[in-house]
Amino acid sequence: ADVLGRQILRSATSVGASYRAARRAKSTADIINKLKIVEEETDETLFWQELLIEAGLVPAQRLNHLMQETNEIIAMTVASIKTLRNRK
Repeated sequence: ADVLGRQILRSATSVGASYRAARRAKSTADIINKLKIVEEETDETLFWQELLIEAGLVPAQRLNHLMQETNEIIAMTVASIKTLRNRK
C-alpha cells in the first residue's frame, strides 16, 4: 500500500504541475502537448487507485468519490484538448 500510495502522490502532483505549465504555455501546440501530459498522469493516477482496490488494500467505497473526480479531470482535459485542436 505504501508503494502504491507514493505512486499516486507522484502522478497526482504531476497533474497539478503539468496543468500549471499548460496555463503558461507559449502556443496552442504547447498547451495541447502539456494537456496531453495532464491526461496521461491523471490516467496513471486512476490506474494506481484501481490497483489499491484490486489488491484489496483499500475498499472501493473509500475511493469511489476520488476516482469519480479523477475521471472528471480526464474528461475535462480531453474536452479541452479537442477544443484546442478544433481551433487550429
